[in-house]
Amino acid sequence: MRKALLLVVAATLCWALPASGAHAAAQATGQVAGQATSQVTGQADGRVAFIGVPGLHWDDLDPTITPNLWRLAGQSGLGSVSVKTLGTVTCPHDGWLTVSAGVRSAVGHGCGLPPEPAPQGAGATVPGFADLLAARDGTYAGTLGEAVHAAGQCTAAVGRGAALALADRKGSVDLYAADPAGLADWSRCKVVAVDVDELISPYLSDGRLPKEPDALAPARREQAVRAADAEVGAALARIPADSEVVLAGIGDHGSVPHLRVVMWKRPGAAGAFVGTTSTRREDIVILPDITPTVLTAAGIAIPPTVVGSPWALGRATGLDEAAADLRRADLAGTTVRLTTGVFFTAFAISQVAFYVIAYLLLARRRRPVAVGVVALGLASIPVSTYLVNLLPWARGDHPAVALVGGVAGLAGLILLVAMAGPWRRHPLGPPAVVAGVTAAVLVGDLLTGTTLQFNSLMGYTAVVGGRYHGLANIPFALLATAVLMVTALAADHLVRAGRRRLAVTIVATLGVVAMLLAGWPGIGSDFGGVIAFVPGIAVTALLVAGKRVSLVKLAGFCVLGGLAVSVIAVLDHLRPPGSQTHLGRFVGQVIEGTFLPMIGRKLGAMLNTMLSPNLMPIVIVGLAFLVFALLRPGQASAGLLPQAFTRAPMLRAGLTGALVSGVIGMLVNDSGTAVLSMAVSLSVPLVLYAGLRLPEQVEPLGGEAAGPGESAEPDRAGEPGEPGSAGELGEPGRAGESDRRGGRVPRADPVPGQI
Repeated sequence: MRKALLLVVAATLCWALPASGAHAAAQATGQVAGQATSQVTGQADGRVAFIGVPGLHWDDLDPTITPNLWRLAGQSGLGSVSVKTLGTVTCPHDGWLTVSAGVRSAVGHGCGLPPEPAPQGAGATVPGFADLLAARDGTYAGTLGEAVHAAGQCTAAVGRGAALALADRKGSVDLYAADPAGLADWSRCKVVAVDVDELISPYLSDGRLPKEPDALAPARREQAVRAADAEVGAALARIPADSEVVLAGIGDHGSVPHLRVVMWKRPGAAGAFVGTTSTRREDIVILPDITPTVLTAAGIAIPPTVVGSPWALGRATGLDEAAADLRRADLAGTTVRLTTGVFFTAFAISQVAFYVIAYLLLARRRRPVAVGVVALGLASIPVSTYLVNLLPWARGDHPAVALVGGVAGLAGLILLVAMAGPWRRHPLGPPAVVAGVTAAVLVGDLLTGTTLQFNSLMGYTAVVGGRYHGLANIPFALLATAVLMVTALAADHLVRAGRRRLAVTIVATLGVVAMLLAGWPGIGSDFGGVIAFVPGIAVTALLVAGKRVSLVKLAGFCVLGGLAVSVIAVLDHLRPPGSQTHLGRFVGQVIEGTFLPMIGRKLGAMLNTMLSPNLMPIVIVGLAFLVFALLRPGQASAGLLPQAFTRAPMLRAGLTGALVSGVIGMLVNDSGTAVLSMAVSLSVPLVLYAGLRLPEQVEPLGGEAAGPGESAEPDRAGEPGEPGSAGELGEPGRAGESDRRGGRVPRADPVPGQI
């Protein structure tokens, strides 16, 4: 096992391979596939008016308080917009800049409004636009306005934010007015933008938004909402009747991010949800989607640098029902976001306390049943954070309490199933149940649109905006660990039955299937997961086959993982731009040479997790317990882990593969430590339970005489599944058993599956 630990450390050498692998594959494909220079959809000669209302929340809408907005909602498709740019909250300035660029953009101008444009004839110029273009995250500013001008059309802007959104690369708009009444000709330009900032201005202090969640009293907030509604009504009264109306709340108003309002008035849209292929959700869009939606409505080509997708209409429903659903979606997302920190802190404390107590008890040569039960209970918590979304916790009066209570209850139910079924008689049965449930839930979720990971404590939420569909980093860690552990446990039985080849086939086949689901575009869409999964599968399969794993082989597996995800990404890139996921778009960025800023942000995010007070304790204490228990078995665990690996060698194979995937996943994903911490939190408790349940003394196979002090009673007919069944659990000889008198574990001869 010491060599196994060296392999885990050596896995860190694989972190640089994904970018280079994807880069090479993209370059090889670029000459063949080419890159589309434009995309034209929608009406041939349409008009569109984009109304941005930063800070507009679905809770603000009411038939009495906001009659104009409510009337527009009744005529429109409805949805929510995740306003995530590059920070926790999105300032109005960065929201408008993102619409201008067609990619998430932020330039650090402070959390405030865009600058006041300088008049230039009938139009205006945005001050400091050259500085925006020079900024790393403002490179594509002016994309929307430039595309409109390239099509031979003019731009009309009302308000400072609208001017920023429609400015061309020179920072200019053709028509400009500070308010709706000031724009004389609303029909001259096919593309019009309106900035309604009444929900932001009252919050400003010295030109910046405050850091408080909501700095206005409810009465003052209602007053601001009424003013915004009046401004929207004034604009709607002047917009030509044949125009599509695209309305979105494109920024936050405080320190807590929210989903914001989306309305889309166009023929046939009334009562339908508004979604996009960017999120693969029927009722959620992202800020970069506004740019192609506006261009599509005007019949203008979409520049290739735009990463968003045009809005699409989903299923139809009534206004009241849709508004209630959208309010509840924001409540669920904000509840998960605000609860996650407390939950992970409690989870980390529980893990640390468990390992400390387990060490103290096992160091005294005790094998208390409670330690194994608690270990399984802790391992049942992660999957329960997804299953809880089968319950209507967000409809309760106290959703956070209902959420955490549901997780605890479901973890207890999984523990009961693991401990109460007929499999409980076999030491590997309950761990296999917990690992199997975890794997089955995550695979099922991938095949059904990842509705369980969405708005979950160990998944993701649109409020945060890191991911909207597919397999997130923490669920990947749990899926990889669960699949490798459960297949290894199944392999242990098959190897004992003399069917090693079948055991290897099962590990490899199920592992590859899970890996493809994790990485396939539109299902898991997880770039780093494939890279980390491949070495874990290969290491586990080799150990099950009784082969040794060298550092050279491990490096080769890392290269293979990089090549596998590169192939998947290139295949995704070959699809039409509107159908691509972020995997295919990354290939496009590599071809264009614009991928380095994204890589830099992900690397920074990964390094930041190394300091996480919630995640690092799980990694440090869990791995420390494991290493100490293996290197000093007499002191740390009464020899139970070495005994477990001797009597169930495939258990070692699953654990080693899971840790390899965890380490590599930590280094190639922006979640960093979160990946390894979840691999540890699931695998180590399962191994510890098996070690506690595996018999301390096993009669050698072949009917040899019992040693001194051992019972000479024959095995009870070799009943499968009984703790003392030599036919199931015994290995030739008793190598690896602890010396109960001195706490010393004799060196074991190599057994199949040992590194």
